[in-house]
Amino acid sequence: MDAQQTRHVVAAQALLARLRPLLDQGAGALAKTCTHGGRLDAARLDEHQVATFELAWASADLLAAETALVRLDADSSELQSRLALIFAVDAIGALLPRLEALYIEFSLPLAPLQQLGADVSWAELRGATCGAQALTAAGRALVAAGDAVELGSVVLDESVVMAQDAFRRFAIDVVAPQAEEIHRHDQTVPESLLQPMRDMGVFGLSIPESFGGTGPNEGEDAIMMVVVTEALSEASLAAAGSLITRPEILSRALMSGGTPEQKATWLPRIAAGDPLCAIAITEPDYGSDVASLALKGTRTEGGWLLNGAKTWCTFAGKAGLLMVVTRTDPDRSAGYRGLSVLLVEKPSYDGHAFDFQQSRGGRLSGKAIPTIGYRGMHSFDLSFDDFFVPDANVIGEAGGLGKGFYFTMAGMVGGRMQTSARACGVMRAALRASMRYTADRKVFGAPLQSYALTLGKLARMAARLAACRTLAYTIAEQLNNGGGRMEASLVKLLACRSAETVTREALQLHGGMGYAEESAVSRYFVDARVLSIFEGAEETLALKVIGRSLLEDALAEQQPKARKAVA
Repeated sequence: MDAQQTRHVVAAQALLARLRPLLDQGAGALAKTCTHGGRLDAARLDEHQVATFELAWASADLLAAETALVRLDADSSELQSRLALIFAVDAIGALLPRLEALYIEFSLPLAPLQQLGADVSWAELRGATCGAQALTAAGRALVAAGDAVELGSVVLDESVVMAQDAFRRFAIDVVAPQAEEIHRHDQTVPESLLQPMRDMGVFGLSIPESFGGTGPNEGEDAIMMVVVTEALSEASLAAAGSLITRPEILSRALMSGGTPEQKATWLPRIAAGDPLCAIAITEPDYGSDVASLALKGTRTEGGWLLNGAKTWCTFAGKAGLLMVVTRTDPDRSAGYRGLSVLLVEKPSYDGHAFDFQQSRGGRLSGKAIPTIGYRGMHSFDLSFDDFFVPDANVIGEAGGLGKGFYFTMAGMVGGRMQTSARACGVMRAALRASMRYTADRKVFGAPLQSYALTLGKLARMAARLAACRTLAYTIAEQLNNGGGRMEASLVKLLACRSAETVTREALQLHGGMGYAEESAVSRYFVDARVLSIFEGAEETLALKVIGRSLLEDALAEQQPKARKAVA
């Protein structure tokens, strides 16, 4: 990084440093408005959902920009610094109107925001990093580096680099040649992919070695999970990258609440990929509102009878083991405290529908939901009719009754972190495809890649991917050190929306060919659209996880000051 780039980085960091307390002030005003009796009030939070949503997005943009710049050092390449600055400037441009709307709503003084927006240093930085010439230069540097360049300030241990290389080769040699046919013909992921993935230990990444997995016995290795997921998702989101999510969530729920016998019984089998897993949480009338789930579990001799429906249960046909969040307390007013997690065993089916009847008369049927993308795993509607589950299959057994919400949430942090890696993998695939296509495609007598607009688009796509990767790996490090739980939702929010943006631009650069099913970029586009919906819809993450966490932190800052003033 040369002296000029260093000056630009310092200028961008100074602007971000001015924005951080302004965001905190906005969060404080919103928290104060949503507080009753010294605590956040649910009704008031609902009244201010728009402001909370904007606050969450502002926080995501700000943290990603700060992280992109702070991870630069003297050894960072010119391309790395250019891309980090492009993202930071775009993030500041998005932050200012978000904060302005927040300040207007809560009658905060606009002068600090207006002063920053009118600052000469801000105008100079925009011109130097995101002006037409700067974007063209960044695009040329990206093209010169080649489509296989590593984007983002990501430093990996040698063992992790070896795993990354192995899974990228597997993705190129084994997954990619099958991905188009699986997508276009809506096939179920075949054993020709599943068995090699079993052999590589994919399904045991989050399971400790002591239980047959490949994870550490103490702590976790979120970075390895991100590396493997990203590599597989680059070849196919639905046929490879997403296969890890279900065992990730279930194994963490078992580690959190399972009895020693349940861990010893199930974790080695899950790690071996036999049985394959699915997660049944969502219901037809209750999407992300987990506390209102209604699938009924009724006491019977030796276990429970399940009655009701689940929906969007991905891989439920092929899976032999379902993690089913069930209401075992008949008192609906118990909310999330009335939920338990039951392990449902069933035969594995390859088709788009199944009907399994137990010898004692219980029934579980399922039908795949037709979708525009994310094909291969299939998401199912499920119907339970007096389906029997033994007491031994309640996670935590008697001690786990009513604790299903907590066990489920224990698995969702890893699932969201992994989903950000899936988004990065799809973005990387879309960017690389765009670089190759624009180099080969000629329009008006010249390669498409030679035009300034094309180069600018590629530069902004690369900048967004680089920032999301840098943030994802940074938060994975935090998870390994025991932190980063809220931030895992934040990077999921940002990376998944970014994947939509990047794949949209990739398809646009391909023109008519991008709209054709025979083009891989069309698959990237429709697959990316689901990322902001599953593992926590972006609205739920922004309002219930990120926004609420920001407001709780702001409230905690206010209360000591209030106590000091009273004293």
